[in-house]
Amino acid sequence: MNKLLLTILFSCLAGLNCFAQLGVTQLRTENQKDPLGIDAKTPRFSWQVLAGNKRNVLQTAYEIKAGGVQGGKTLWQSGKVTADQSLYIPYQGTDLKAGEQYYWQVRIWDNNGRVSPWSAKATWRMGLLTPADWKAKWIGPGYAGDVVGKPSPLMRKSISLTKKVKSAVAYVTSHGFYEAQINGKKVGDAYLTPGWTSYNKRLQYQVYDVTNMLLPGENAIGAELGSGWYRSPLGPGNPSPNHYGTDVALLFQLEVNYTDGSHDTIISDESWKSSTAEVRYAEIYNGANIDARLAKPGWAKAKFNDAGWDAVKVQDYSKDRLIATYNEPVRKHAVFNPVKLITTPKGEKVIDFGQNVVGWVQFKITGKAGDSIKISHNEVLDKAGNFYTENLRAARAQNIYVLKGGGEEFFEPKFTWQGFRYIKVEGIAGSLDTSKFRAVALYSDMEPTGTFTCSNPLLNQLQHNIQWGQKGNFLDVPTDCPQRDERLGWTGDAQVFSRTASFNMDVHNFFAKWLKDVSADQFKSGSIPFVVPDVFSGGNNEVGGSTGWGDVATIVPWNMYLAYGDKQILQDQYAGMKAWVGFMKNQAKNDLWNTTNHFGDWLFYSINNDVDGSSAITSKALIAQCFYAHSTQLLINAAAVLGNKEDETFYTALLAKIKAAYINEYVTGSGLISSDTQTAYALALQFDMLPENLRQQAADRLASNIGRYGDHLTTGFLGTPYLCHVLSRFGHTDVAFKLLLQETYPSWLYPVKMGATTIWERWDGIKPDGTFQDASMNSYNHYAYGAIGDWMYRVIAGVDTKTEAPGYKNITIKPTVGGNLTYANLDYTTMYGKLISNWKVQGDKFSLDVVIPANTTATVYFPDSKGAILDGKLPVLNDKNIKAGTDVPGFKVFNIGSGSYHFNSEKAK
Repeated sequence: MNKLLLTILFSCLAGLNCFAQLGVTQLRTENQKDPLGIDAKTPRFSWQVLAGNKRNVLQTAYEIKAGGVQGGKTLWQSGKVTADQSLYIPYQGTDLKAGEQYYWQVRIWDNNGRVSPWSAKATWRMGLLTPADWKAKWIGPGYAGDVVGKPSPLMRKSISLTKKVKSAVAYVTSHGFYEAQINGKKVGDAYLTPGWTSYNKRLQYQVYDVTNMLLPGENAIGAELGSGWYRSPLGPGNPSPNHYGTDVALLFQLEVNYTDGSHDTIISDESWKSSTAEVRYAEIYNGANIDARLAKPGWAKAKFNDAGWDAVKVQDYSKDRLIATYNEPVRKHAVFNPVKLITTPKGEKVIDFGQNVVGWVQFKITGKAGDSIKISHNEVLDKAGNFYTENLRAARAQNIYVLKGGGEEFFEPKFTWQGFRYIKVEGIAGSLDTSKFRAVALYSDMEPTGTFTCSNPLLNQLQHNIQWGQKGNFLDVPTDCPQRDERLGWTGDAQVFSRTASFNMDVHNFFAKWLKDVSADQFKSGSIPFVVPDVFSGGNNEVGGSTGWGDVATIVPWNMYLAYGDKQILQDQYAGMKAWVGFMKNQAKNDLWNTTNHFGDWLFYSINNDVDGSSAITSKALIAQCFYAHSTQLLINAAAVLGNKEDETFYTALLAKIKAAYINEYVTGSGLISSDTQTAYALALQFDMLPENLRQQAADRLASNIGRYGDHLTTGFLGTPYLCHVLSRFGHTDVAFKLLLQETYPSWLYPVKMGATTIWERWDGIKPDGTFQDASMNSYNHYAYGAIGDWMYRVIAGVDTKTEAPGYKNITIKPTVGGNLTYANLDYTTMYGKLISNWKVQGDKFSLDVVIPANTTATVYFPDSKGAILDGKLPVLNDKNIKAGTDVPGFKVFNIGSGSYHFNSEKAK
């Protein structure tokens, strides 16, 4: 036996289990892996604990060291810090320098007396920290007549590198979209850069490591620009273009380090040249026109002759608004092949991709020079089976391609995207070869984190629809819909879905970025725009202030705090949270807010001739009072987390007045709410508007109302997210399951039965007779009603956070059996690692498998109609792995540490 094997054997025999070694993984800087371009002067570090096969592993201490990659000098070493915190540890070393690359690593101690090895090194690169760090100049195309609707400009410059390159980093941003190139290759794999922010206040730049793109000797750098969100008309109808400005412009800075220690800075300036090529038109709603005959092959390569190109214009635009990018870029994802070729009754050639997707279509074609191919996009076919685009309103959603001839050509659009399931192809004579077409999904590259499956195939399809609705609409901002002339960051949609979103994907940085635009666009009065970035107000008026929409300022920060445990989000948003509550307080009279126009329970279901005269119409003022209370409560919560005792006291007193005014205005002595509707009772119960002695009767009234509608919901955007939650909370889980599993209109499963692959905007986007709802507002990819996912995850699977230990530091697992489900499986990647809750019913036995991440604990609620056993034996209580909790009606309660556990049941003895 050789020395190595002896060493391994000795270690294992000594109790240092080879498969239980303590370790550290998933090192993140500002929640990113090895990021480029951080402008936080004290970036924060996070990691996950690897526990091996041991249970109940908790970190008890950590040590971090950080330093410069160049030279490896240590700039900070924390020493051993006694703490279980493994998220958001701030750097505390010497000042960091713009453009420099740094490393950090960590080791930890645990409650079993083990110490981990030092982790592998993680890195980050600082961005440009001040306007003075930008040496580049803003440049625009030099040709005349650059307005919206004209060709996309190209800009380029040749450079010579005479030394060996050690590293090269490019910093790029633009007015409008950009795609940068070096030596004829696209820089990075992101699209729709620089992303959408409130450009007049915040403009992101991106950072790329381009070391391997540069060649010895002659090189070329360049960029192509599109109108993008900067200049495209934004909003319903036919709005004016140029919301942010009339120009497109580029800012490009390349920092090159050589092996001899010298350095060059190459910038966009007057030495660049400009021209146009095949992209003759590109706009968000209408699509792109590409004429391959006008392409300039090799325009971004060193040998290209640009003698006939125009000079560029140097522009004196501010650099004060430039900010680093923290959220995930938009990238290409899944590819869909055609599932069917359709010839419609009108004779249209239509390809069905089988999934409502957001992105674009790629195809290959052979033809003559000048042949024109038109691709039109839509979501549904009409009742007769024809191509239907009326619900797109003013959006043309067409891409036109002109062939150059001479062989097979490849096309995809640029600087635009579409929402579609079907495409209509025009311009191809004869048969259509569907194998030449494919649809490419495009969305922000958020890491998938959660999966939910169960024994009901319709619910699994609903979960699919929820996730694809999120993918299609989380395109740098949380848009309402991706297909028509809108695609805006509607605040109400985002807030109702935010908690569901945080399960499906890691939306930590996505929402942190967007919330800063919510604050940037918040009006001086404290009112919140209807959409963010705000394209309705024009800086001259306040288009906003609706309850349930403006509450995005409080609801989303709190939901993100619960999901990720990041106090920084609350700190960043606290002033905006307080200002929104202040706006409502100033609008209210005698603590009653009924003076502002509201959308109310948007798109609720109602029929005019109920047999018993009941109604689903909920008073907008009543709804406003409920959300006034809710936002005030969330502000109180945030004040408590941040240690602001003065605010906590003040707003607690205000909340009591708000609820008293609600009771006085809207509730009878017996507990009847003036709007006797599902939404009224759902909000009253969810937000604790009623005294405890009136809550159960209100829940009973709610259940009775649902029964009067034949076990159908009548709620809209604001009532729907809370409906099943309050039913479960007050003993009507059976009614909640009936609602969830209802297959006829209105219900969550009605669109599923009608073939939906995403969530619809309206409960009856397609009516039972096959006709459509009002085309003026009828999206088939509109995620708001997908908020039911939150109930499926937190109630059916039973996985929830605790306010006192957010981010799943301490986990609740309380599964709910019902709806004839025989199993439900949930996997979720928390900030601490993998969390699993899988339950199954087999005959008279119930089993539950859970996996709890290291450095966390959990409270498990096991149905106590039968005695629980653990791993095939009665639970071993009062040891380090499992302890008895305080039982609650219907459940045995166990407190467990990290690890894998199998609970099952036997008949009580």
